[in-house]
Amino acid sequence: MKVRQDAWSHEDDLMLAETVLRHVREGSTQLNAFEEVGDRLSRTSAAVGFRWNAIVRQRYEQALKLAKKQRKEMKRAERRQSADYKPEYTVRESAPHVPQFQEVVQPTAERPSSERTRPVEETTSELSMRDVISFLTKMEHSQYSTSRLQSEMKKLELENKELVEENSLLHQKVKRLENEQQVMKEDYQSLIQIMDRARRMVVLNESDEMAVPGFKMDKNGNLEKLAR
Repeated sequence: MKVRQDAWSHEDDLMLAETVLRHVREGSTQLNAFEEVGDRLSRTSAAVGFRWNAIVRQRYEQALKLAKKQRKEMKRAERRQSADYKPEYTVRESAPHVPQFQEVVQPTAERPSSERTRPVEETTSELSMRDVISFLTKMEHSQYSTSRLQSEMKKLELENKELVEENSLLHQKVKRLENEQQVMKEDYQSLIQIMDRARRMVVLNESDEMAVPGFKMDKNGNLEKLAR
């Protein structure tokens, strides 16, 4: 079986899917992924994009949705962290006369006195820390999803390897059967030729016997032709 030199292998499709998912997850574009794969496989980005949209993408729709979701969550966490972060030197330069502790007056007197005064810097640090913990938790989930995807890809690679080996064995079996069929065909033709020669010899012998007349000598010494 001939294979086109420009055909896509299973490994090429896996690399294309992994590269596209990585670019999407990291906030890049699919076009950048197509260009990277094209450079690695010596193909044009248009050919890579056509392969992704026509063949490979439908196999990784769920993984692509997950990658887009992870990208949104990462950008959202980065925006929260950037909005909540307040450098210490900015507070001291803008308001040097503000004391380290400021009193927070609540409308009701039931709030514990220990919560009435809290450091401004401590409150900012607690908010930032919560965002960092949330961001790290989501990153851990992202790494787990990536590991699971890599595990599934390895499983598919093993299955593809087994199918390739099985296809090779079947190809060898078909080749052997074709050879056996060719030998049987040649033997059959030889047998037909032998039978044809035998038939011709029988016909010739019968013709010779019919062509030679029989004679006998009578009592007077004359030859008499025998009737058949």
